[in-house]
Amino acid sequence: MSELPLFDLTLTEEQALMRDTVRKFAATEMRVHSRSADEAGRAPEGFYEKSVELGFNMVPIAEDQGGLGAERSPVSNMLIIEDLAYGDMSLALGAVSSLSFINAVIDHGSDAQQQALLPAFTEDGFRPASVALMEPGLRFDPLKPKTRARKVADGYVLDGVKTMVPLGGSAEVMLVVADEQDRGPAAFVVERGQAGLEASDERFMGLRPLQLSKLTLSDVKLPASARLGGPEGSFDLRRLVDLSRIGVAAASLGVGQAILDYVKDYCSERVAFGEPITHRQSVAFMIADIAIELDAMRLMVYRAAARAEQGLDFRREAYLARVQCADKGMKIGTDGVQLLGGHGFIREHMVELWYRNMRAVGILEGCASV
Repeated sequence: MSELPLFDLTLTEEQALMRDTVRKFAATEMRVHSRSADEAGRAPEGFYEKSVELGFNMVPIAEDQGGLGAERSPVSNMLIIEDLAYGDMSLALGAVSSLSFINAVIDHGSDAQQQALLPAFTEDGFRPASVALMEPGLRFDPLKPKTRARKVADGYVLDGVKTMVPLGGSAEVMLVVADEQDRGPAAFVVERGQAGLEASDERFMGLRPLQLSKLTLSDVKLPASARLGGPEGSFDLRRLVDLSRIGVAAASLGVGQAILDYVKDYCSERVAFGEPITHRQSVAFMIADIAIELDAMRLMVYRAAARAEQGLDFRREAYLARVQCADKGMKIGTDGVQLLGGHGFIREHMVELWYRNMRAVGILEGCASV
């Protein structure tokens, strides 16, 4: 009987080099601007153009389309999102929004659609793109969109409302998920300025620089070629949702690590009654609990990404990772604020910002697909 392969978390040489580059970028181009970006409600000027220089958008695009033609790696993409989110979760999700669109086109698009859509992402500059999946409503089910796609003689007509669309107001092209009449969920390529498409900004307690938007589609007429995969092609919405859950969970790892690093230093330097407050068992145990929960979250996310990369079924693992990160990530945020005492409530310290952003982990669907 053949032995099962060991669970190996060793990074490849390329991944190690990539992580070093991304972490430096997160420190110099993201963390230092995180507070001002949150206050302004938008990314720093030129940030997304700088993020393109990291090259992760070009990696999965074929060479004949101007990309690097490397094999798609959910593990590498997951690591990129984790490390970017250590700098700032909002900017991280914005930076990988176009990658989510690219991955969906590679997964589900026809050869003609890939040739038509992907080369634009290999040109100079940042091309904002997004996936529009979420919809308003308390009982929203990502696998059962209420946005409708009606087939007509020369194409399709879309009607519905999407919410929390990353970069929705500035995206040049979007992938809108809708229920196709008599066929189930499908995805449609919708360009900015399309007649009947209206984008409006939404304001939330967190992720403010991500500029989450509401899209209203009223009799949006699209050609038959706009349907991802072609008129007769298939679209696996379940796969898109699962891959995006891994990505959002990975972002929570970066934020959780930022909180852990911050409270360790703060509590070691904070003196009360003549000694650092880390000498108090209640404080030390709470910091230890954060580290334990974070390690458990990381193992679950890495396992889900590894199974996706190996071509194994990863639906269960992606779901559990997302649930764990939403639950324990929120606890990490809450404990981080608590450990700072009164300082946790003021905006002088970054922990309150990370806490607000962490609350989105259990809500977001469809973005940050690995």
